[in-house]
Amino acid sequence: MLENVLEIKELSYKYEKQNVIENINLSIPKGAFLGLVGPNGSGKSTLLKCILGLLRPQKGTIELFGKDIRKFKDWSKIGFVSQKANSFNSGFPATVFEVVSTGLVSKVGLLRFFNKQHKKQVLEAIRAVGMEDFTDRNIGDLSGGQQQRVFIARALVSEPELLILDEPTVGVDIKNVQNFYSMLSHLNKKLGITLILVTHDVGTITEKVTHVACLNKNLHFHGVTDEFEKLRTKDLSQFYGHDVHVLSHDHHHHDGGHM
Repeated sequence: MLENVLEIKELSYKYEKQNVIENINLSIPKGAFLGLVGPNGSGKSTLLKCILGLLRPQKGTIELFGKDIRKFKDWSKIGFVSQKANSFNSGFPATVFEVVSTGLVSKVGLLRFFNKQHKKQVLEAIRAVGMEDFTDRNIGDLSGGQQQRVFIARALVSEPELLILDEPTVGVDIKNVQNFYSMLSHLNKKLGITLILVTHDVGTITEKVTHVACLNKNLHFHGVTDEFEKLRTKDLSQFYGHDVHVLSHDHHHHDGGHM
């Protein structure tokens, strides 16, 4: 039986009297790679905060791994990488290994001694994101894209089953964005991690993700990538409120990312 990692029913959240997200129904099967897209102010951050238990919705239900979020305790199953991850103080004196190992703190405890198994987990997480050549490098000496990979390794080290990434390519230069998405696709296919990727980059991600959800207060589309690619540009532009060009796969240039 295909278990849903996340099940959202009739979810609405309002700030003051204004609904930010309205009547969201969304289920994510185990092993899926979901691209969550939508214009600025469409409620993507609010939806993420609800999924992460940081906001309590006024209406509707969220189930994580089959359990109501209000009773859910197993947060180590979920990894989160925010877009702010790469704007931290670049003078911070820590190596890649040290930064990734902080992802184990919740499991190991701050003062407990790091054993061989923990060290192995840290090195495996670093290898999974292709940063093994930088293990002893200072995090401040890395590019934005490399730093972001390190933060993903930090989220991976506690072996989550669901990894949520909020616009992780902000600050990653265009030529590395493709490599970055390929790495995420590898984590999804080879390690079997379920991924939710919040992004503006509709054209670039369609060849990597298995499912797409388009959010603009309401969920305007939710389905497999093939169905999403059949949507006419006109339909998408209506949803976004301005002209949208979905790039075809053989284009490796970037449309400015205003989606």
